[in-house]
Amino acid sequence: MWRWALWLILPAMLSGCASMAYVGQAANGQAEVLNKARPIDELLADPATPPELRAKLAFATRVRAFAVHELNLPNNASYTRYTDLGRPYALWNIVSTLPLSLTPVESCFPIAGCLAYRGYYSQAAAHDYAQQRRVLGEDVYEYGVPAYSTLGWFEDPLLNSTVRYDDATLVRLIFHELAHQVVYVRDDSAFNEAFATAVELEGFERWVAAEGQGDAAVRYRQAEARGTAFRGLILSARIVLEGIYSGALADADKLAAKEAVMAKLAEDYAALKEAHGGYIGYDSWFQPVPNNAHLVSVATYHDKVPAFRALFAQSGSFPAFYAAAKALSQKKRAARDEALAALGVSVFSGEKQQGFDRE
Repeated sequence: MWRWALWLILPAMLSGCASMAYVGQAANGQAEVLNKARPIDELLADPATPPELRAKLAFATRVRAFAVHELNLPNNASYTRYTDLGRPYALWNIVSTLPLSLTPVESCFPIAGCLAYRGYYSQAAAHDYAQQRRVLGEDVYEYGVPAYSTLGWFEDPLLNSTVRYDDATLVRLIFHELAHQVVYVRDDSAFNEAFATAVELEGFERWVAAEGQGDAAVRYRQAEARGTAFRGLILSARIVLEGIYSGALADADKLAAKEAVMAKLAEDYAALKEAHGGYIGYDSWFQPVPNNAHLVSVATYHDKVPAFRALFAQSGSFPAFYAAAKALSQKKRAARDEALAALGVSVFSGEKQQGFDRE
């Protein structure tokens, strides 16, 4: 997501089992994001603003206006300010699973519900928590998060960790994060992320058409083709592992079979990379060798996207699509999944998964 994190800005409402240290870092981290924010208009008028940053901020302002007027996304103060955190990511997330499971270990909080990851504003603190999970024998995936949404509870600023991206990625990020302010379903990360990703993709296609950026459209299609092929590898591995984990083998044999699947996945990726001209965008995902947590980190953003895009096609406009998504959000989880499946999505074993794969 680029990650929404309501629980990060409502620490006083966290469940009693959360440690005071964790609550404190969440409160301090969000306070830093807000307190360091400066109005973008002020920065654009300031002669001391570096030219490269000035250009990015002006571009982001145009993108935000397009999101409001063309995509009917919320017109509030989000992305009208800029925060330089002095680090490459806004926060770091940890996803973990049991060694023979494709279901992430969840952290549950009031209002936000159960989330399939835990986030830290400090990389060192995130790594410490990851090590704790490893000691428990779990599979762990650590990754940096460039941006997140507070779902409209606060005025989300643009961050230095996002303006470093190319223009196309920045466009998609702004559309994605604003979309999280439109629909939110407690305890269903996959629904929330797929909805926002669908808005992101539909919106980006319209941005490219409006801007007349033929080269950008070509690069976009190429990136989508690479992403689709990559996600196909991940889905294939998940399906095989699901069968292994639910089978009658002894645990030791299941672990050996799992190791073989992961080795095959690495080999398949090497072949895919070569087919795509040596593209390295997913290399870090395989360093070190991927595990269950890596696999479940991909599904949230993509498993249900085809269904949401089909729903958009049926709806015919962004306001109608948002209304249809909100209507779906009022259903029970099983009914939501059934409705999405009818639109052409495969809901993989009812998992609640978290994570992203971005180029």
